[in-house]
Amino acid sequence: MTRLSRPALVLITLCLLALVSIACFMTLGAKGNWSFVLSFRGKKLASLLLVAHAVAVSTVLFQTVTNNRILTPSIMGFDALYVLIKTGVVFFLGVGALTSIDSQMQFGLEVLVMVAFSGLLFRWLFLGEERSLHLLVLVGIVFGILFRSLSQFMQRMLDPGAFNVLQDTFFASFATTDPTLLLISAIIVGLVTIAALRMLHSFDVLSLGRTHAINLGVNYKRTVVIILILVSILVAVSTALVGPVTFFGLLVATLAHSLIGNSRHHFVLPAAVLLAIICLVGGQTLLERVFAFDTALSIIIEFLGGIVFIALVLRRAAR
Repeated sequence: MTRLSRPALVLITLCLLALVSIACFMTLGAKGNWSFVLSFRGKKLASLLLVAHAVAVSTVLFQTVTNNRILTPSIMGFDALYVLIKTGVVFFLGVGALTSIDSQMQFGLEVLVMVAFSGLLFRWLFLGEERSLHLLVLVGIVFGILFRSLSQFMQRMLDPGAFNVLQDTFFASFATTDPTLLLISAIIVGLVTIAALRMLHSFDVLSLGRTHAINLGVNYKRTVVIILILVSILVAVSTALVGPVTFFGLLVATLAHSLIGNSRHHFVLPAAVLLAIICLVGGQTLLERVFAFDTALSIIIEFLGGIVFIALVLRRAAR
C-alpha cells in the first residue's frame, strides 16, 4: 500500500474541511423557501470563494518574486489607493455619489486606477536602469503613506454623517455583491489563473532568487513583470469587489507554507487557496449562524493576520 506524502495528506484534509465549511454555510440555519435561501447564500458564497482565491494566489506569487515571506501585495499601497478613491468620490461629489454612481462604473474605475498605478511602478522599475525589487516595495510603501495622508486630510473636512457612511466602505464586506460584478470578476480572475498556471513550472525556480533563476534559464525580467501584473490584477479586482483585506493573504500564505513543509508551488498554491476558503467561508458561518455576531469577518481576520505579521517580524529579528 502506497503511503501518501505529507503535502498530499494536508491537501486532502484541507479540501475536506473546505467542503464542510461550504456545506455548513449553505445549509446551517436555513429556513423557508430553499430556492431563495440557496440563491441568496450562493451569491455570498461565490464572492467569498472568489476573494479567497484571488488573495491567496496573489500573496503567494508576490512573496515568490520578492523572495520575502513577510510581504503582501497590499504593502504596495493598493488598499490606501482604494481608500483614497472612495474618499475622493465623497469629498468632491458628495456622499450620495457612493450609491448614485453605477456600481459597475465604480468597479471599473477602481480596478483601472489600481492596475494603472502598479503599471507605472513596474514600468519605472524595469525600463531603463536596472533597479531592485525591494526598491519597488519601498516606493510602494511611500506612495501608500502619501495616499493615506491625502485621504485623512479630506476625511477631516467631511461632516460626521458623510464620514460615517464613507467609513463603512473601508472594511471588506461580502453581504451585498452585485451579481454582474461577481461574474465580471470571476472571468478576470479565471483568465489570470489560467495565465499563472501556464507559468507554474517557473515559480519554484524564481523562489531560489534572481541569480539562481537566471542561471537556470529563466527569463527573469519578463517573468517577474508578468507575475507582478497578474498579482496587481488579482488584488485590484478583489479589493474593488469587496474592499481591502491587508493581512489576510499573509495569514493563509504563512499557514500554507507551514503545513505543506516545503516551497513547491503546486502544493503551496492550492493549500493557500483552501485555507483562505476555510477562513472566509468557515469564519462567516461561525459569525452568522453560530454566534450571531454583527461584527465584520474582515476585522477579525485582519487582527489575526496582523498578529502573524508581527510574529514573523519578531522571528526574523531574533535570527
